[in-house]
Amino acid sequence: MRLVFMGTPEFSVVSLEKLLASKHQVLGVVTQPDRPKGRGMKLAYSPVKTIALTHNLPVYQPESLPDEALMSFLKEVRPEAIVVVAYGLKIPPAILDLPLYGCINLHASLLPKYRGASPIQAVILNGETTTGVTTMKMDEGWDTGDLLLTRTVAIGETETFGTLHDRLAAIGAALLVETLDALEEGKITPQPQDHSAATYVRKLSPEDYILDWSHETVSLYNRIRAFDPMPGARTSLNGEPLKIWAARPGKGWYGLEAAVPGTIGELVKEEEWALPVRTGDGVLLLTELQFPGKKRLTIEQFAAGNTLTAGTVLG
Repeated sequence: MRLVFMGTPEFSVVSLEKLLASKHQVLGVVTQPDRPKGRGMKLAYSPVKTIALTHNLPVYQPESLPDEALMSFLKEVRPEAIVVVAYGLKIPPAILDLPLYGCINLHASLLPKYRGASPIQAVILNGETTTGVTTMKMDEGWDTGDLLLTRTVAIGETETFGTLHDRLAAIGAALLVETLDALEEGKITPQPQDHSAATYVRKLSPEDYILDWSHETVSLYNRIRAFDPMPGARTSLNGEPLKIWAARPGKGWYGLEAAVPGTIGELVKEEEWALPVRTGDGVLLLTELQFPGKKRLTIEQFAAGNTLTAGTVLG
């Protein structure tokens, strides 16, 4: 099948590489414009653009759609399908209706549940035990198109956003190729979504990363997992911002049963050294922390260079 690929972040790269290794032909790539990045705020390529250039593919980076140069390219090469994986802009009808097989999207959830911008973080935040990937034929709505294929994926008890992201990207890329093969062979009948069962997750904001210690232990634990390795769950220690990268629910009170939420206790060692923190309903054991501009440290390493006074309140 003759394809044009639309995608931007690392999640998209796995699909693009899988397509490039398949029998299908990628004619060109559409990705977000170069953005300032890093301390120097220098313009940086998207991960998808980097891969596209190594394969000498035409790259288009419109600020908005439809774009005149892109439309000319699409009409010239006449793709049979446009594959969309975490591209970042709404696809207008002029593009949706252009290819024979339409625009085929890979979404990182089991649609119609968790439509929207942050499905991988959302399933961890909500304590789900399963999630998956879905391919669909796009329409003008947000993740509302007819379903093609799905794969269910179990979520581990200690799974982080990073590990789940990488697994879904790989499983989704394989499902995408399988979907294109089946479409070409006439073996898929698109199925309408049950819109009454839909849920929607918005784009995350900096406020979402802040830990509220009055919440339940499991909720705080899920929030830390959902933001590892980026951007990190956040609190403060003695007025200084602090990222919390790893933790586990405590098995007791650790002397903190009468303390206010956010209060830290004495370091304890069970499976490993940990810092107990009082939560709304128990204790969370912190095991990996980071001050701004410093390295991620185990709690043992962190305590060696910083004062952790029992009774101090985080946040």
